[in-house]
Amino acid sequence: MANCATVKIALADDHAVVRSGLKMLLESEPDLRVVGEAGALEEITDLVSRVDPDVLLLDLHMRGGASLDLIPEVAERTRVLVLTMQDDPGYARTAMRGGARGYVLKEAEDSELLQAVRTVAGGGTYLAPELGGRLLAASADSELTEREREILRMIALGHTNAEMAERLYLSLRTVETHRANIHRKLGTDSRAELVQHALEQGLVRP
Repeated sequence: MANCATVKIALADDHAVVRSGLKMLLESEPDLRVVGEAGALEEITDLVSRVDPDVLLLDLHMRGGASLDLIPEVAERTRVLVLTMQDDPGYARTAMRGGARGYVLKEAEDSELLQAVRTVAGGGTYLAPELGGRLLAASADSELTEREREILRMIALGHTNAEMAERLYLSLRTVETHRANIHRKLGTDSRAELVQHALEQGLVRP
């Protein structure tokens, strides 16, 4: 991989103008060089085999299918850094579990993208700061029981503890215990934080 001074980068994005802009940015740096490009999903595997990049800068949504499905295969041959507009923590989690070394949003500053490329090329991992807290919250949410998720949804809809107890045929004390457990698992202190979490996780609509 990136053992020499220059990091070899391959670009995979189905928008030529995006690839052009990325190439200009990356090659303005003395230690970075773009060695190949792919404009469609089916071109990526051949590109990686042909140019042997240190880092593959990969868009998630390209012509020909979902790039997420290709990450496990490509990650065996190079370091994958996802560059996407998709800010859903679920996509980031799936990409990283599939073998991606980094996940950056297209709205990121140039300096952040360059930092991510160098970090991944050096063997590290990089996750967009905007997604870090939301990924932790999503992980905590996965630890909630079905009953706790149901109560979280009802809290977000404005129900009181007494109303939830009546609707769910539970004692008031049981509802209070569930509510305390939800706060503990999510690291929240207020109803407003619970509402925000429920909105982010799609339990209720804005």
